[in-house]
Amino acid sequence: MPRILGVDIPNDKRTVISLRYIYGIGPFLAEQLCERAGIDPEKRARDLTEDDLAKLANLLDNEYTVEGQLRRQVQQNIGRLREIGCYRGLRHRKGLPVRGQRTRTNARTRKGPRKTVAGKKGVKEMR
Repeated sequence: MPRILGVDIPNDKRTVISLRYIYGIGPFLAEQLCERAGIDPEKRARDLTEDDLAKLANLLDNEYTVEGQLRRQVQQNIGRLREIGCYRGLRHRKGLPVRGQRTRTNARTRKGPRKTVAGKKGVKEMR
C-alpha cells in the first residue's frame, strides 16, 4: 500500500479515488492534484512510482491543509466557539446538533442512544 503523509491509500482503487482516503481531500481536490502532479487519475494506486508519490506528497505538504494539521485546526475552531459562548459553541458543548436540525425526533447521531424515562403509563382509577 502506498503511503502519503502517513496515510495508507488502497492499492486496488484508481488514484483519484485512493487520494480521498486522506482527511481533507474530496473528489474535486483529488482530480486537481492528479492534474497538477501529471498523474493519470485512472491509474491504480499500486502502479504509482516513488516519484509520483513524492510529487503528490510535496504538493499536499506545501499548498494544502490536510490530515493532522486540518483536524487540529477544526478542533481549535470548535474550541474558540465554546470559549466565546456563542450559540454554536453551546450546542457543541451540550452535544446537540449545531446547524439547526430538529431535536424532538431524530438527532440520534449527536444525542446518542435513547434514555428511556420510566413511569409514564396512564393509570386508571379503581372505584
